[in-house]
Amino acid sequence: MKTKVNAAVLMFCATLGAINVEPSGTLFENDQVRVIRAYEKPHLKGKFHAHAQNRVLIYLQPGQQRFEYQDGRPPEVFHWQTGEVKWSPADGMHSPEVISNDAFNIVEIELKRPGTGTTITSNLDPVKIDPKHYKLEFENPQVRVLRVKIEAHGTAPMHEHSLNRVTVFLTDQEFRVTDSHGEIKIMKHKAGDAVWGTPTTHTEENLSNDPFEVVVVELKS
Repeated sequence: MKTKVNAAVLMFCATLGAINVEPSGTLFENDQVRVIRAYEKPHLKGKFHAHAQNRVLIYLQPGQQRFEYQDGRPPEVFHWQTGEVKWSPADGMHSPEVISNDAFNIVEIELKRPGTGTTITSNLDPVKIDPKHYKLEFENPQVRVLRVKIEAHGTAPMHEHSLNRVTVFLTDQEFRVTDSHGEIKIMKHKAGDAVWGTPTTHTEENLSNDPFEVVVVELKS
């Protein structure tokens, strides 16, 4: 294993670690999704409950959880990493417990509609034209999940977001965004924010001295 760590990597990890642990609550809701921030306290066993809807979960801090189930499955222990994304299908009764020593947050995106299995065919699909910055995390009939990383002062070329989407910020954002009509906006968000987005075509420039990372959940509904 290499022991020498690039300074840019250290700076990036420090930026990710700056996300604050926030109380639980609904961040926003519409006819397609409900987006909540879940606050997971350490060493507090949760009540048995079930989730009626499929979800996408984004972990804002690292942690470990033990899950018990009522359907005969043996308990499981999960080790979450900062920025990890998980598909969580509607499931039976379970009880979670944080077994690590620090609280952490999960941004939970509850999907209200069944998926249509939409295939994205745009010639300006960012995964196709900008693979340097846009990576496919996973895809199924309900969602396509992208991880976007743009270096300090980096620029993403003109691309199209053809679906409604939820964007969850893993670092702070200070961007210059120019749409296909030439309109320019300065966009700023904090690590841990989650926002709703509709179809658009634009370029993006990272104005910050720090690298940038988000998770984009595109909705096929």
